[in-house]
Amino acid sequence: MDVETLVVDAFAQLGVDARPRVDAAGIQPDLVLDPDGVAVGIEVKGRTLITDDVASRLLAGASGGAALLLVGDRVTESARRLLTRHHGGYLDLRGRVGLRTDRLIIDAPVEPVTQRSPRSEALGGKAGLEVATALLMEQKRGFAVRELARQLGRSPSTVSEVLAALRREGLIDETNAVVGPGLFWRVAERWPNRRTLLASAPLPGESTLNSPLRFQLDDPAKPGWALTDSAAAAAYGAPLAIHGGQALDFFVPDRVVMRRAATLFGTATSSAHAQATARVAPVPAAARHRFDVDQRTTGWLLTHPLFVALDLAQDVGRGREILDAWEPDERWTRVW
Repeated sequence: MDVETLVVDAFAQLGVDARPRVDAAGIQPDLVLDPDGVAVGIEVKGRTLITDDVASRLLAGASGGAALLLVGDRVTESARRLLTRHHGGYLDLRGRVGLRTDRLIIDAPVEPVTQRSPRSEALGGKAGLEVATALLMEQKRGFAVRELARQLGRSPSTVSEVLAALRREGLIDETNAVVGPGLFWRVAERWPNRRTLLASAPLPGESTLNSPLRFQLDDPAKPGWALTDSAAAAAYGAPLAIHGGQALDFFVPDRVVMRRAATLFGTATSSAHAQATARVAPVPAAARHRFDVDQRTTGWLLTHPLFVALDLAQDVGRGREILDAWEPDERWTRVW
């Protein structure tokens, strides 16, 4: 469970509302305590063991715009006194919360927290892929746990566990920003690549199929069909050539659409006879982040370059040679 959630839960036991605070940039590093309309901003940081040395160091580096509240499995008595003396506070997960500011004083017992064992595999399960790909799409940006959880529709505790596992492996830093290409290649190892071979190819102009198949070509903001792999890579400017009769590869939004596509277009017995391939997007973002880069040529919206690159990476020969030579334009960040 992430430290902000622990703080929210602890103060809720005391009848004190703690809510996220959004600044002008939309970032949520802090919480606001609001007992009886008295808004007190707090900066939350977590450590396993909080001694007076740790507390002194973190107090010195605090932003100054909010009271510092440290969360730890154990907070020593001297650290507790130091924090409250400097208009800060603590949450000792053994069962005590304390905070002293110019407008609010709290010193109370709370339910002890038994921490779950750390997530052993960062990318185990769909949630791991969703978190990792979200970070890769904005590689240089650090995400707050709650912000990322809302974006993905996942619980803060699940997102926090994935992020903690990624940090332990050195794939992201303390701000949850991606460090180097390692995370991309870890995701590539787990990227699902099984496709349904379609006997005939969908045509973007087939208006009668737009609704049942949810092409959503007129609204890139909605989940819909997204072109990927070689044809999309070429449209993005990757160094490869495709021939006119080459089968196109698509992500579709969900299993319902996939079943309808298989029924309407039929399935081929081999890749040599397939006119197109389709698969349910491994993560929702692959069918949600779509771009009109070359729609007049391909007729389709393209998935985000990250997902195109992950598909290319499945070919350990030619695909990875293309990735080595592919430098996306300034709209996109190379993460491989």
